[in-house]
Amino acid sequence: MKNTPICENTFMGLAIGMSVTGLRPVVEIMFSDFLPTAGDAVVEELPKFRFMTGGQCNLPVTVRSIGGGGGRFGTQHSATGESWFMAFPGLLVATAGTPGGAYSVLRAAIRHDNPVLFFEHKGLYMRKGTVERGDSAIAEIGKAAVARDGADVTIVATLLMLDRALQAAERLAEEGVDAEVIDLRWLRPLDFPAVRRSVEKTGRLVVVEEQVHAAGWGATLISKLTLEGVRLERPPSVVGLPDDLLLPYSPTLEDALIPGVDAVVDAVRGQRA
Repeated sequence: MKNTPICENTFMGLAIGMSVTGLRPVVEIMFSDFLPTAGDAVVEELPKFRFMTGGQCNLPVTVRSIGGGGGRFGTQHSATGESWFMAFPGLLVATAGTPGGAYSVLRAAIRHDNPVLFFEHKGLYMRKGTVERGDSAIAEIGKAAVARDGADVTIVATLLMLDRALQAAERLAEEGVDAEVIDLRWLRPLDFPAVRRSVEKTGRLVVVEEQVHAAGWGATLISKLTLEGVRLERPPSVVGLPDDLLLPYSPTLEDALIPGVDAVVDAVRGQRA
């Protein structure tokens, strides 16, 4: 482990050099908001180096990036950043929504021979949960997890929103609504078949994301469902951040913008109306 000056592009460059010599470096970006400062390494080198060398070099680099709001860090330190890098072939994107998921997905990322951006949420760091150990518990690349089985509506979520979706599902159960909650985990590759199986069973979809909907994984899911002609009983619902507002420092305003359990419950109720 090495502590470095805060220069994201520099230590990402160091990790690339280490990886082509046979090491498996893990880089920590303390705030996801600052991943763009390492844009040259993340966009131009990590996903393209293996291709440009004709497969002579693997880049098994894992980037742990910590993001999310709720910590009163202001607008420059509160983005999740989870969907920012979905558009780059050669770069895998993963998220963690539970302690067990974080452990198993991170282990899969480190073992993978291609670069992985692994997004964590600072609001989950104090959470405790069951963690399965051993090689059999290592997550499968590109596979979502069903966090709660259900038959009436599908809720797809990531990061902190998974926890809020699960809380909403428990509240909805008291109203007789059986919600299925999917922990998407991987954004690239996206486990569309898992979502499709769920919505074909429930007929309803609610996407919950701590980001703006445009150009994100939720929009991608809905687009693919449409392109493949999957029929839903109601149009999909989206719970996310406003398109035209930045996250403020004010605790009251921040809490009002970040989706809460009530917003998820209301979206599901709208699907059932």
